[in-house]
Amino acid sequence: FDSGGEERTMTMNIFRLAGDMSHVFSIIVLLLRLRVAKNAQGISVRTHELFLLVFITRYLDLFTTFYSIYNTVMKIIYIVATGSIIYTIKFQEPIKSTFDKSQDTFLHWKFAVAPCALIALVTHLIGSGFNKFDPMELLWTFSIYLESISILPQLIVLQRYREVENLTGNYIFFMGAYRALYILNWIYRAHTEKHYRHHWVVYFCGVLQTLLYADFFYYYFKSKGKVILPTSAS
Repeated sequence: FDSGGEERTMTMNIFRLAGDMSHVFSIIVLLLRLRVAKNAQGISVRTHELFLLVFITRYLDLFTTFYSIYNTVMKIIYIVATGSIIYTIKFQEPIKSTFDKSQDTFLHWKFAVAPCALIALVTHLIGSGFNKFDPMELLWTFSIYLESISILPQLIVLQRYREVENLTGNYIFFMGAYRALYILNWIYRAHTEKHYRHHWVVYFCGVLQTLLYADFFYYYFKSKGKVILPTSAS
């Protein structure tokens, strides 16, 4: 679900379906990890605050346009499940007491939200101008930029802990796989849909987001249990 405009003509294919299911499965794995392990060690609540902001600003069309039952249900799942993760970590005991705020310190409002908002405003004005200014389109553009770096606080937390618990590692893997599969979806659509409309901002942000996972993927596939990340010095 990358753009309001794209969704109107977006047909289902194996890469899109696999990407959506990977995304949903990553959320299920994380919720399972929180409920079963009863602790939030190694989890970044700030990453999920960013993702929640991404979903809210991107899916405002829930109130204006109906595309399909599948589309609507998936959007609601993303918003509700992400909100549930944040609530569980910040307010629900005994999980709340296991969350180490000192490890989750990335200044996400200052170094993620603010820059993405500024870039989105500038690129939207360059592309549309003041005469065709569209708040919904601006918020969608902002969500695309923000999603590309939303995983950063989580990756920083993992680097600080170094040893990544199994379910946490699987959660990160499926989040990365979701975006990688969407890149394949774009390539497939570009070759099979005659009137496919390319969106270079989406492409750039999708590739950037996938590259952020590259180092983690390497150690994930290399490991046979817990993922052990290298120290900064190594």
